[in-house]
Amino acid sequence: MLADSSGGGLGRARAAQPGVGGQKGIRLSTTWGLVRKMPVREALALLARLGYDGYEMFDWRDPIVLEAFLQEKQKHPLTCECLVGNKGVTAPRCGLVNPREREEFLHQMDMAMEAAKKAGAKQLVTLTGNELGGLPRTEQMANAVAALREAAPRLEKEGITAIVEVLNTYVDHAGYFLYYVRDGAELIDRVGSPNVKILFDIYHVQIMEGNLIQNMRNNMDRIGHFHIGDVPGRHEPGTGEISYRNVFQAIYELCDRFQGSAALEYNPLAPFEEDLAAMRKMTTFG
Repeated sequence: MLADSSGGGLGRARAAQPGVGGQKGIRLSTTWGLVRKMPVREALALLARLGYDGYEMFDWRDPIVLEAFLQEKQKHPLTCECLVGNKGVTAPRCGLVNPREREEFLHQMDMAMEAAKKAGAKQLVTLTGNELGGLPRTEQMANAVAALREAAPRLEKEGITAIVEVLNTYVDHAGYFLYYVRDGAELIDRVGSPNVKILFDIYHVQIMEGNLIQNMRNNMDRIGHFHIGDVPGRHEPGTGEISYRNVFQAIYELCDRFQGSAALEYNPLAPFEEDLAAMRKMTTFG
């Protein structure tokens, strides 16, 4: 793991709030894929005991899974940070760049909003889907903007934010449309809704362009959520090339502009509970 040296500059942090257990630092969540082998009750109890703030991205489309979370969510001081809106990376038949899929995109988002309201989630992970061959990127971007503009009034009414994910096309998701932060920023600016933001996945951004801290500083007002994983291999922070303690400190120092959370999304090499405890410590600054 990275050294737990806080370094200078923490005095500039202005709006960090104590998390679960009184920790002062980044709001920390975990994607459900990381803990999916545990029963819901045991997993939520473990996250609460280790001082996590939330969890996310369980399969709400499975009624049995959704009901399990609804039964357990009041028993722990944890928040469901987000659910997946339009199915997954390729957004089958419900992507943003193909206007023929817009009706289904809106339908999927409507269903996801209903599930989010039940679960108490305030964000929906939203995927552009893959590029359309033969159609200029400018037209595909215009289609994505139009789709999100159409979804925005309902999102605003329900108090839910669509967080549009930037993914890498070099290693994991060849063909995906939105692969640079600058394009994500253009998309958000053109939609022009406070309820449409970027999901800044640190693993993906590092692969595509790096310059993580400056990218975050330039776009923090556009970012709704972070995902965490190291490069290469998508394992826990400290196993790869990213100086994650510095990245977390940068997020912490910008917390007056960022009210969201960061979620673990990787395949851990360390023992599971030990890893979760280490990540809570690494994202805590006082």
